[in-house]
Amino acid sequence: MRTRLLCLLVLCPALSAAQDGRKVACRFLCVEGADPPPPLVNVSANGAEISCKIAPTLSEASVLFAKGDSISFLSSDHLAPAATATIPANMKSAILVFAPAEKAPLPFRVSVVEDFGADFPDGGALVANLCSHEIRFSIADATVTLQSGKTHRFARPEERDAFNMAPVVFQFQQDGTWRTASESALRFVPGMRYLILAFPDPASARPRLSTYQDFPTPKVPLRK
Repeated sequence: MRTRLLCLLVLCPALSAAQDGRKVACRFLCVEGADPPPPLVNVSANGAEISCKIAPTLSEASVLFAKGDSISFLSSDHLAPAATATIPANMKSAILVFAPAEKAPLPFRVSVVEDFGADFPDGGALVANLCSHEIRFSIADATVTLQSGKTHRFARPEERDAFNMAPVVFQFQQDGTWRTASESALRFVPGMRYLILAFPDPASARPRLSTYQDFPTPKVPLRK
């Protein structure tokens, strides 16, 4: 306990300077196939620790503190730097996707997906490309090519079968040719959306998909 207090006393001046009080409502997620990070904390401007538990499922929203365009995470046991998320200045809500960092000074890298409730595609899907190269994604007759780091919101497909199912196809380029990595069908109903992440598999580095059901939730108040 004494060691922890000493660590906080040493870190607080730097953290107070690093966390300027800009508040961002965040949800957390760890990519499939990777070990989730140990419990992490974000430290507010007054030194309060905000616990952040990252799992392979979407968490509830927590209000975190940013300095400029960055949110910093520390390990909860030794308060050692663990990850940094880059948050654009106009972003107020985000989904933070954690994965082990292969070549980085910190043990985890964080991909940021804007979590904009007003643009929630009811009955549709939000697709995010977390790969380092472009992908091609189709839902029913709608097809988009997504550059690395980009997202696309698909409206609820008009062409569905009697069970509200529609085909979903995920492709990536290999040797100048589009290869099909995944071909399936999903059920599209009002009142929910799919969050679909394309990311490099932690073990093989090949592109893969993870699909999550996501339901609209009340906004977390960003109190002053």
